[in-house]
Amino acid sequence: MPQKARLGQNFLVDDVAIHRIVAALGDLAGRTVVEIGPGRGAITHALAARARGVLAIELDRDLAAGLRAHFDPGRVTVVEQDVLHFDFAAAAAAAGQRLRVAGNLPYYITSPILLKLAAGHASLDFAVLMVQREVALRVAAAPGSRDYGLLSTTVQMFGSVETLFTLPPAAFAPPPKVHSTVFRWRFAPRFDQLQVHQDRFLRFLRHAFAQKRKTLANNLRAAGLQAAAAAAALAAARIPAQARAEELPLEDLAALWRALENQDSSRPAS
Repeated sequence: MPQKARLGQNFLVDDVAIHRIVAALGDLAGRTVVEIGPGRGAITHALAARARGVLAIELDRDLAAGLRAHFDPGRVTVVEQDVLHFDFAAAAAAAGQRLRVAGNLPYYITSPILLKLAAGHASLDFAVLMVQREVALRVAAAPGSRDYGLLSTTVQMFGSVETLFTLPPAAFAPPPKVHSTVFRWRFAPRFDQLQVHQDRFLRFLRHAFAQKRKTLANNLRAAGLQAAAAAAALAAARIPAQARAEELPLEDLAALWRALENQDSSRPAS
């Protein structure tokens, strides 16, 4: 079956890597696993041997047909659908448990899939995902590193990230032009712990990281905040006036958000 470049299809053919990915999902006895982009079914086969059931989400019609022909429908349910439209909550309710997720994510749509998983976090236990190495570096980055930014903070607000291993292009057919990294994402949102409102804090992060070369104060002013208000909030959060967002851990960013919220709540109603 030919590869379809527009779908970012690079099929994993390294047996050792396949079993390492499945092992990273832990004990799957009695579990339902969602596999994103099963392709020709290499990982699916290993999952089906261990899990109670596999929901294989495959957009490509030809590949979906091949999966249906190959796997026992009692063990593998092939869902011919864009994963961005998949209802994780309904699948978790039908399974009677939070789901585990595996996937070799297409390079061209990695960030939207990560955001989709974040939105469905209440239905998910953890995910073991393979992405382009550069994306994994951004997802797992720590404050102060060049890779730390909006993607890092957004993903990490929904749970901890652990990088597992990296694969060369030769592990795939056809070989991509980049290395791929597998990471594990445990869904345990930090919004309550950090005392922030989910939607408003994520919007704040988008403003804070809008331009990485600018200071945090400048990015906030570009978002419409008065210079004096930005300076007061930074001081209240004990953050240096010239700090950049990429230097700050989530705890400090949350403290700044709370300071800004306190400013809003202290203003008299107009």
